[in-house]
Parts: sequence; structure tokens; C-alpha cells
Amino acid sequence: DLVIQNGWSTSDGGGMYNYRSSPTLIRCWFISNTAGYGGGMFNAAYSSPTLTNCIFENNHAIINGGGMFNNTNSNSTLTGCTFTSNTANYGAGMYNYETDPTLTGCIFTSNTSTTSGGGMYNDESDATLNTCTFTGNIADYGGGMYNWGGSHTLNTCTFTGNIADYGGGMYNNNNSNPTLENCIFTSNTSTGNGGG
Repeated sequence: DLVIQNGWSTSDGGGMYNYRSSPTLIRCWFISNTAGYGGGMFNAAYSSPTLTNCIFENNHAIINGGGMFNNTNSNSTLTGCTFTSNTANYGAGMYNYETDPTLTGCIFTSNTSTTSGGGMYNDESDATLNTCTFTGNIADYGGGMYNWGGSHTLNTCTFTGNIADYGGGMYNNNNSNPTLENCIFTSNTSTGNGGG
């Protein structure tokens, strides 16, 4: 297994920065990395990495994407990956900007955003999630997931025990059009509106 730990950048990608590159990563650990954007990993300029059974743990972004930041047209594919205990202002687990990531069997747990998107923040992105789980994530808006525009597809996903002031499980804003099929929202909490 490859471990990328304690990396630091004042700009993008504390653990790994991909620019016009699409590496394949299997069983990699991104631990305690820090950056302005994309604490664990930053993907830019049509970089579309494929990750399998990778772990993003305790990474921090000063602004967006504690675990991972996918920038314009960088369509990452993740299978069996875990995002846990990552922190950021927006999108503590993952932040997607104008990109279409595909995630299958991924877990977002105990990630904390100081503003929006504890588990995931989708900004004008069309994310596709299959059998993913969001558990115990925290944010002001969208404990599990925050969507700003875009059309997202979620199949057989579970949101449980997420916490936010608004939208404990999911918060949709700015004409977001998610499609959810066979999804479960249970025991999510909101101090304002929208527990689920």
C-alpha cells in the first residue's frame, strides 16, 4: 500500500496534485495532508484519476475539498473509497466544481465542514453515486451533501446520522435537480429546516 502523509501546500493538493493526468491508484492512503484547495488530492485540467479502495483520512483544506477537490472537467472514478474525518470550509470530504465524478460503494463518515457540504459539495456538477453511504458528517448547510445547481444521480445510497443547521442529510440550492432511487435517509438532524 502507498501512504501519502503530512503533505502541505499553500495552494492546491497537499497530498497529490494532478494536472492533465489520470493516474490509477489502488489501496492508497492519504492521511493528514493540508492545502488551500484539495487537502488530500486536487485534480485539474481534465485529470480523471481512477481510485480503488483508497482512504482519505484527516486531511484539511483551508477553503474547499478537505479530502479531494475535482476541478472543471476532471471526472474522477472512485470505487470502494473512504473519506473520514476530513475538514474544510466547503466540501469536507469532496468538493466537485463543474465536473462529473462517478462513485461506487464509497463511504463518507465524520467529515466536518464549517459552512456547507460535510460529506460532499457539488457545485454545478453532475455526480453519479451508486451504493454510497454518508454517515455522521457535519456542516451548517448539507451535513451529508450540498448541491449547488447540477443534476445528480444517486442509486441505493444511504444518509444516516448527518447533522446540519439546514438539510441534515442533503441540501439542494440554485436549481439543483438530483434524481434519487432506492435511497435511505435515517436519523439525520437539522436545527433549522430539513432533517432529511
